[in-house]
Amino acid sequence: MHSEKFEIGLGNNDSSIRESAKKDYLSFWDECAKSLSWFEPWSKTLQWNPPFAKWFVGGKLNASYNALDVHQKSKSDKTAILWEGEDGTDRKITYGEMFEQVKKLANVLKSLGVKKGDRVTIYLPMIPELPISMLACARIGAVHTVVFSGFSANSLSDRVEDSQSKIIITADGGYRKGKIINLKEIVDESASSIQFVKNVIVYQRTGQEIQINEKDLMWSDVMDTSSDVCDAEKLDSNDSLYILYTSGTTGKPKGVLHGIGGYLTHVYSTYKWAFDIKDHDVYFCTADIGWVTGHSYVVYGPLLHGATQVMYEGAPDHPNSSRMWDIIQKYNVTIFYTTPTALRMLMKFGDDIPNSFDLSTLRLLGTVGEPINPQVWKWYFDVIGKKKCPIIDTWWQTETGGILISPLPGIETIPLKPGSATLPIPGLDISVVDESGNEVEAETKGSLIIKNPWPGMLLGLWKNMEKYKNVYWSKFESLYYPGDYAIKDSDGYLWLLGRSDDVLKVAGHRIGTAELESSIISHNDVAESAVCGIPDDVKGESIIAFVVLKENVHTSDDTLRSELRDTIRTQIGPIATPSQFYVVSKLPKTRSGKIMRRLLKSIANNETIGDVSTLEDGTVVSEIQSTFNELQKNIQNQKN
Repeated sequence: MHSEKFEIGLGNNDSSIRESAKKDYLSFWDECAKSLSWFEPWSKTLQWNPPFAKWFVGGKLNASYNALDVHQKSKSDKTAILWEGEDGTDRKITYGEMFEQVKKLANVLKSLGVKKGDRVTIYLPMIPELPISMLACARIGAVHTVVFSGFSANSLSDRVEDSQSKIIITADGGYRKGKIINLKEIVDESASSIQFVKNVIVYQRTGQEIQINEKDLMWSDVMDTSSDVCDAEKLDSNDSLYILYTSGTTGKPKGVLHGIGGYLTHVYSTYKWAFDIKDHDVYFCTADIGWVTGHSYVVYGPLLHGATQVMYEGAPDHPNSSRMWDIIQKYNVTIFYTTPTALRMLMKFGDDIPNSFDLSTLRLLGTVGEPINPQVWKWYFDVIGKKKCPIIDTWWQTETGGILISPLPGIETIPLKPGSATLPIPGLDISVVDESGNEVEAETKGSLIIKNPWPGMLLGLWKNMEKYKNVYWSKFESLYYPGDYAIKDSDGYLWLLGRSDDVLKVAGHRIGTAELESSIISHNDVAESAVCGIPDDVKGESIIAFVVLKENVHTSDDTLRSELRDTIRTQIGPIATPSQFYVVSKLPKTRSGKIMRRLLKSIANNETIGDVSTLEDGTVVSEIQSTFNELQKNIQNQKN
């Protein structure tokens, strides 16, 4: 493993926090939960019926109350969000203004028949109305399900149908790389006709002309006539807060279900420990709220602490590669949290661009979404942080709710190793094991596992608790298996090595192979397909697809590739578009009919093929290899 160490911190070193967590993790989390405002105390810290956990049983609280009401006496005039539109427009919203808007929208939802436990789909760009919508749902006990505004009509309708949402909150459009994404048009095409959708609330972001249907209500109209008096509902700690869909290895995306009390305790604590948040800080997380990072560390984490944050609508490199540095300089950002993908993209433009901006206000840097390689880590440290900012390399998942492995400069100073997420957070017992569940020796690759429940963990999968047990708890008895490979070094530091399942990770976004292959096969000319990932200097991983055509199909390869790209963009979204399509006569399969993606990945990555004895037809490997080599040669010739 990379052995270079960086001795840098923020001067905090409270060893009592880890010591108390090791001594009794339940008492430790019990104490952490007291940082929140509860209407009624809990009677039991944890009810653990493996693999189901209920935290702070009997306690009553409200997420919206903890994010807004608690700040009104001392921070009503403090800026909550400094919003920057991709088109250059900006807004400043205080905690008092957010409080008023959330209560108004909560009353709108109630007037439309939304009750506790009902689901509301939110399909908005990165504008302040997105967190306002989430908190309005949380205020009345409705379950919000945010859908990334880059997803297509099919992806949206799948999620609306699965959650059976009564209301959709959307916008006329949103800006991305200088273009307008027609969100209302996508809603009209996919979801507004679904029978149980009663109304669609439309916020005017772009001002473009849109079609108004009988279910549609304009945001400005309903908000102008709504009361700003709305008490927060007293909800059970284990009531549902939100559903967030995440790609899986088979079938449709899984609806990850998070509760209130445990999740808020976890996010409140980790935000404080990892980011060392102070009242004067200006925090900037580049994550889209459509992903879990946006839920936990754009919406709930910062607002629970009464922090001021920058929220940016568009692409990190639009209109040019200096946009992030310009925002940091403009708003005097002190804490910057982004992805290795974004850093790799910005790094390729050289040092002169960030060096031309005043980044001296930065005091802490962070990364999320995938492991960061040492070269990028050191560029981030040297060029962006000017060798004075600790870097928190955070590992966690949609399912975990919040950070599980990370340096924690808010409570301690430890040596940082470029490429390692370092140590588990207090209260967590995380190990690396072999296929039998036994701990491996230091520096040995194995599967990451979590031995004990934690407050931010998912309640389960929406409408499918059996799948929850099978996916996360069946590989190793009574141990949570996140599906990642890792190594623990001799210092106990953890190095994440990526996914061990068939989920691709492109630019920090998880994309299920089954969902993607299903989209490709929906093309009339395609009989079979298999996808895999190859390393990508910018995205971390890019997708390539192997395609088998139906008999007697005469479509040219170029036409087919163009049509397949369009199909995937329509059905899933642009992020899932493969970089290359390889047309082959057969896919490598076992005698039982299972596609051996391992072989395809080996071919694509120029690795040793390995054992092919289980293949139904061993000759297919050489044919695929030949096709792959030929196309690579053509691509290279075109470049030259």
